[in-house]
Amino acid sequence: MFGIPGKQAVTMTPAAAAQIATLMQKGGTKGLRIGVKKGGCAGMEYTMDYVDEIDSNDEVIEQEGARVMIAPMAQMFLFGTEIDYRSTLLESGFVFNNPNVAEACGCGESIRFEDM
Repeated sequence: MFGIPGKQAVTMTPAAAAQIATLMQKGGTKGLRIGVKKGGCAGMEYTMDYVDEIDSNDEVIEQEGARVMIAPMAQMFLFGTEIDYRSTLLESGFVFNNPNVAEACGCGESIRFEDM
């Protein structure tokens, strides 16, 4: 929808693709839908939901057995984002390296975009 021909809207690191593929197998889902919604201390939050049906308006990215769908209203906010998966002694989770973010809160759960 907002993409550049020949360029994926988001990319996944090998660690993120492996984790998403594992989640897809365990849950028997068609992938994960990524979006953004209002909320959090910086104004917006990322969302991730299991998907049983792919919406015809979703941007679909497939890599190394992993499938991510981007909700239509989130595409312009996520374009150019790299999804990573990190695991440390204290926590594990997905990390969004998003060039469109103007500000993020200290916990990393909430983001703010420049006025678009």
